[in-house]
Amino acid sequence: MWRYLKEKQAIVIVFLACACIYFVTFALYHFPLEAVLYPTVFCALLLMGTFIYEYRKYRAKHEELMLLQNLPDYLMESLKKYQKQDDQDYVELIRLVMERAGEERLEHQKKMTDSIDYYTTWVHQIKTPIASMRLRLQAEDSPTARALTEDLFRIEQYVEMVLTYLRLGSESTDYVFREIALDGVIKGCLRKFASQFIGRSLSLSYEGTEQTVVTDEKWLAFVLEQLLSNALKYTAEGGITIEVSEKQVLSIRDTGFGITPEDLPRIFEKGYTGFRGREDKHASGIGLFLCKKICDNLGVKIWAESKLGEGTTMYLDLSQKKTIHE
Repeated sequence: MWRYLKEKQAIVIVFLACACIYFVTFALYHFPLEAVLYPTVFCALLLMGTFIYEYRKYRAKHEELMLLQNLPDYLMESLKKYQKQDDQDYVELIRLVMERAGEERLEHQKKMTDSIDYYTTWVHQIKTPIASMRLRLQAEDSPTARALTEDLFRIEQYVEMVLTYLRLGSESTDYVFREIALDGVIKGCLRKFASQFIGRSLSLSYEGTEQTVVTDEKWLAFVLEQLLSNALKYTAEGGITIEVSEKQVLSIRDTGFGITPEDLPRIFEKGYTGFRGREDKHASGIGLFLCKKICDNLGVKIWAESKLGEGTTMYLDLSQKKTIHE
């Protein structure tokens, strides 16, 4: 109401000024003031009634425009019923802004698609020399060959991380939800890291599970691989324990360096490496950020518990309604 009156204050001021002029003029000529008082009161009531009527239209229009803000672009047609020139000017301005925004969105999507296509091709191309180097190293059993094989594995992880990072920014991310055997996914990830467990003399404790979960197998495997990679990266001795509770909470516990209390709340932030990451100049702070984004898309809760010098435990709450989505 006050905003509406503020917009109409010029009309009120003009009305009051005219009334004052009439009163002063009648007083100077010694005319009866009642002759101007009654018309002034009548006009004031008429003006008030007009304000109330116009305010109701003003409020209805405001509420309708607020609703239109949350509707799709094609409902711009709903704005065409406003016939005043200034309203039509605003409608045209909104149309132009939305048209340009649509063009920019399409251009952004095209660039994103081109980038994903390029990096997808690049990933497949780079895997060829990686596979070739791996075959050559398998023919040689030496500490150097084992170290280079481990480095190649990390390169493959970084390559997949690049592609995953791009795909997360795309609207066409290929999530396929179905019921899967959790044990198969976990064991598939562990096989990839078997050589690192053996080469670094780290123990592994995993008893297997018969539970099934509803999720996307490929993206869940990426998350597990990232968590295992981090656990191995920061564990110098001891080992890693993987457990799945009856409530479908998967935990990966290591005996590594642990995370400082001030770093723990921020480990899923993009680019945040923490104290240990700052010591490791090669840390990017992207791995756990990607895990968090993927888990959000999968409807999986992820969190961590850690004690400095004792190790870290990462948790994934995989409990889902067993409804298959294609």
